[in-house]
Amino acid sequence: MSEARAKLYINTGVVTNRNDIYNILRPLLKQTVSYTYHRGNQVLGRGTGWVERLVVDHPEIASYFTPLAICLNLDSFDYLQFDTTSEQLLVYTLVIGNERVVIEFAAGSARPADGEELQPNGRPLPRSAEELARDLRFIQMELSMSSDAPDASDEDEDAAR
Repeated sequence: MSEARAKLYINTGVVTNRNDIYNILRPLLKQTVSYTYHRGNQVLGRGTGWVERLVVDHPEIASYFTPLAICLNLDSFDYLQFDTTSEQLLVYTLVIGNERVVIEFAAGSARPADGEELQPNGRPLPRSAEELARDLRFIQMELSMSSDAPDASDEDEDAAR
């Protein structure tokens, strides 16, 4: 009996393996993305935020989506579906039960989805940490850690895995 082959995904796929999901989503780290939260056929929320963390094997850490920061805990979701648009952009759909979060890169020239408003002043969203730091539309704050808290350095990618 031969060993099972690794799966192959080309431009689209439904992914259940946590390591594969992590590797597919890793390019989202430190990027501005737009997200839409669906329950069944109803849109319950949407926004744009900065992907701060990808977390694997830490079920105690929540996934959250805010305009300032996004944390994706892969333990929060059943699977990932990704597709490539005709413009060669990726659309990621994280699914848990009948709920799903659709994530896309937020490009300054992207067309708004149905019912979505353009960004204030028609200005593109920041695409890097440096652009975000210079953009006065966004407020950033750094929270200090107590001295008895564990060191959080390089927590974003390596320690969260």
